[in-house]
Amino acid sequence: MASASAVKKIRKKKVFPTDDDVAEALAEYTFNLSKKFYEERDYFTVVISGGDLTFWLRKLLDTKYDDKIEWSKWHIFWVDERVVPLDDEDSNYKQALDRFLSHTKVSIPIANIYTIDQDCAALGDAKGAAILYEECIKKLVNQNIIRTYKSSGFPQFDLQLLGMGPDGHMASLFPGRYQINEKASLVTYITNSTTKPPPKRITFTLPVINCASYNLMAVCGEAQTDAVAKVFKNDFTLPSARLTADTEAIWYLDQAAASELPIGL
Repeated sequence: MASASAVKKIRKKKVFPTDDDVAEALAEYTFNLSKKFYEERDYFTVVISGGDLTFWLRKLLDTKYDDKIEWSKWHIFWVDERVVPLDDEDSNYKQALDRFLSHTKVSIPIANIYTIDQDCAALGDAKGAAILYEECIKKLVNQNIIRTYKSSGFPQFDLQLLGMGPDGHMASLFPGRYQINEKASLVTYITNSTTKPPPKRITFTLPVINCASYNLMAVCGEAQTDAVAKVFKNDFTLPSARLTADTEAIWYLDQAAASELPIGL
């Protein structure tokens, strides 16, 4: 686990008046990094989560980005996924598809959108889904679509867009669960998520999350106020407090979510 001083050094934050302002800034941040990476290496690997984030990504459909985004260079992954059929309303993929990915402006090739295995999803096989998603990531590393992090061998995604729950969880890494301490696997699974349904999920492990070049954690609303305050006091019992990145880990907060932050944090 990273020390408090190390995490605090790499963690940044920006506070915006409203969640709409957060969404605007998140879109601009994503656009700028997409341009940077596909100019550097011809690919942009972006990892997304569920929840409000898939609504906020619709800001990339604004006319100011028309003809400026090279969608064909994008490769989309999920930091975690509910192990339900891909057409289930609880599926993070389904939510992203309905809210963002299916829009006519978003011309990402289907082959560049990496869902969990369809058969495992239909059967509710969380372990199998985790194994196959890890195999998919390793294959893309071998194809040089995903980079590796220095000498560790862990995959290094260009950008991850994350959210946090009121209990301080990120991805499907929940407080007090052993998955937060997994250091060998790229992907792990959970079968009894009692904190938040559905119970079966897969998730990237913390080393994979923290190897990303850029991690943007977007949090809005009063429900997360207490957890945000604990994170910025370095309460490492909260998985989100352990978030770092290779280049930048930044938090985008609206005024409501940041309302209990002490002055100076």
